[in-house]
Amino acid sequence: MREILPALGRWYAEGSPFGLATVVAVSRSAPRDPGASMAVGPGDEVVGSVSGGCVEGAVFELAQDVVESGEARLETFGYSDEDAFAVGLTCGGEITLLVRPVTAALDPSFGAVAESVAAGRPVTVATVIDGPARRGATLAVWEDEVSGTLGTTGLDVAVTADARGELALGATGQRHYGPRGERREDSVTVFLHSFAPPPRMLVFGAIDYAAAVARIGSFLGYRVTVCDARPVFATPKRFPAGVEVVVEWPHRYLHATPTDERTVICVLTHDPKFDVPLLEEALRRPAAYIGAMGSRRTHDDRMKRLRDGGLDEAELARLRSPVGLDLGARTPEEVAVSVAAEIVALRWGGSGAPLTATGGEIHPRVR
Repeated sequence: MREILPALGRWYAEGSPFGLATVVAVSRSAPRDPGASMAVGPGDEVVGSVSGGCVEGAVFELAQDVVESGEARLETFGYSDEDAFAVGLTCGGEITLLVRPVTAALDPSFGAVAESVAAGRPVTVATVIDGPARRGATLAVWEDEVSGTLGTTGLDVAVTADARGELALGATGQRHYGPRGERREDSVTVFLHSFAPPPRMLVFGAIDYAAAVARIGSFLGYRVTVCDARPVFATPKRFPAGVEVVVEWPHRYLHATPTDERTVICVLTHDPKFDVPLLEEALRRPAAYIGAMGSRRTHDDRMKRLRDGGLDEAELARLRSPVGLDLGARTPEEVAVSVAAEIVALRWGGSGAPLTATGGEIHPRVR
């Protein structure tokens, strides 16, 4: 959704109705996660994807239908192989889509939501997907304000509280309520879609490998910062556009920089005077991934220094070193792919093994 919002915001500002399809539930080996979206706008322009191509033709027609009727629809697509031309997923999974019309009259908060996402202001959009409340009704919830309604004051109050909780976690998913927000009932299903600011990737060491890692980090959706104490290397012209470059001692910069459970920290300095104090700081704070470049000899020496610095085995176990998966990478770009692959595998619980050597679901649900 984040990627297609600029186009949706433009259509909305122009007063052009559009149909918006959003994945609100998945099962088994579904190709996309909840929140993935596709929209059909003026001139039948299409942006986004909900299945990687399996059902987009059917969704295109659904989006046109809801714009014409003004009524939202809930549709489920599953596996179908009896008819080669049947609409269905080929992966064996199942996705449920909410397809709704978007206009200023039906969703007066949409423009403000698009602007907030573009500005990095956290917001959660709550949408009724099933039950006695109007399907497609939306409530936009920020940290300090609310816009829209799901139909009743009680439902709005209950959903607002939950939406702010999900927003703090950057989480997206379904919640169930009674018609007036009763928490012990489940007649109304609401989809909470959180737009937290992009996670951060902190890259330390302004070397050629850092430029490649920064580039792939930006591609994966991270807000990337490169930090190095050496001003001759830490110059913006050596890095992709949009990457922040900071001249500072790495451990000092990290000490002054907030991190959370989504933050990725890549230490590429492989110099003890930089990376040991930096890792002492990194391994004692929240982060999704902490990786350090270096040979196995460098790693052994680094681990000894970190133990001597007082880090315990639980803290040291968080360190991914030598950094990356074993791909046989040589060039900076190949090493960046190796690092990115390890980050993705750690995020989703992947083994890093070739899919030809594994069995079961390709996209298992994350509990």
